[in-house]
Amino acid sequence: MSTQLRRAADPVWQAQREHPFLRGIADGTLTLERFSFYVRQDYLFLIEYARLLALGAARAPDLATMTRFAELTTEILTTEMDLHRSFAAELGVSVAELEAETPAPTTQGYTDFLVRTAAQGDFTELAAALLPCMWGYAEIGRVLAAKGRSPDERYARWVDMYASAEFGELSDWCRSLVDRLGAALTDDGRVRLQRAFLTSSRYELAFWEMAWNGERWPA
Repeated sequence: MSTQLRRAADPVWQAQREHPFLRGIADGTLTLERFSFYVRQDYLFLIEYARLLALGAARAPDLATMTRFAELTTEILTTEMDLHRSFAAELGVSVAELEAETPAPTTQGYTDFLVRTAAQGDFTELAAALLPCMWGYAEIGRVLAAKGRSPDERYARWVDMYASAEFGELSDWCRSLVDRLGAALTDDGRVRLQRAFLTSSRYELAFWEMAWNGERWPA
């Protein structure tokens, strides 16, 4: 199932890999202003992402899956958000400033979609909406790592995190979850699964574009 989803979303994923924001991470030319904007917006994203994972724990169909979602919630709220706080400190952004940041339109739209899907969709849709973030970042991490270490140490550490074996294992786990859940779906269920996956994939691409352009509300 996950292979079919990835094939359906391939143009979106290819556009992500070629995005100038990620090319700038790889070659070290991304401006710190753009990276700072990304870190601040991604920090807000992670708060809502943790809510998605907590809802996943609450709605999981079995104890093992519930445990994994609970562990992931803790991991996001500690390790990954600590990494963002560290990046922010290096960029002169305080924790207070991080938490006072206003979500950009894309951040707001993406997180609203994820939390709404987690709360109102079925558990399979929740897993499908989650997968592009995990799998997409793992793929981007591997692709960027294969280009050689970024000359900017901050960007190199960012790539290291998502290219790590641990993050790859997390991506594989989420894929296997979607494959297992998808095997029992009706045709209508598969349509809803693909819609959730494609929407998250499109938002992932939109997030890089948002960070590149410094997207703000018009008023």
